[in-house]
Amino acid sequence: VTETILSRLPATAELAGAAILIAILIAIPAGVLSAVRPRTGFDHAAMFVSLLGVSMPTFWLGPLLILLFAIRLDWFPVAGREGLSSLVLPALTLGAALAAILSRMTRSAMLEVVREEYITAGRAKGLPERVVILKHALRNALIPIVTVLGLQIGALLSGAVITEKVFAWPGIGRLLVDGIEARDYPLVQ
Repeated sequence: VTETILSRLPATAELAGAAILIAILIAIPAGVLSAVRPRTGFDHAAMFVSLLGVSMPTFWLGPLLILLFAIRLDWFPVAGREGLSSLVLPALTLGAALAAILSRMTRSAMLEVVREEYITAGRAKGLPERVVILKHALRNALIPIVTVLGLQIGALLSGAVITEKVFAWPGIGRLLVDGIEARDYPLVQ
């Protein structure tokens, strides 16, 4: 069983890593911009999209992305693990919920940090706003964000079970489902 699991581990790690990368690339800029410009159109739109991302289950988002980007637009393959193009849809499916959680957390942490006295002092010194936000505020806001990201990795791997089955991704999640279907109790345990 160990050999079988270890042979599937790289695929799951690749999918989880890509999902984390997508989530960070979407969530951090969206959360920072929402916090810097609170109660604007962008803030409301970003928080609405993140609410949708938190609410949308992966077993629904995956087939929806397949229908749109793989079948209708024919941009990506429907299933399998054949290269970077086959990684995009499953990683986006897993990364959407994580990005939603991280963007809301980033906004919250940034709003809290921006009100601190050292941020006001940095602005009073005449530092450019970009330096104040990116160097001073974001650096201190990253502490709770990294904590939430670490806690969400476990949820990411559990969501990978469904996503790997939907996209026929040869990872541990799909191995688990196949083991359940075949009643392979040692593999499931």
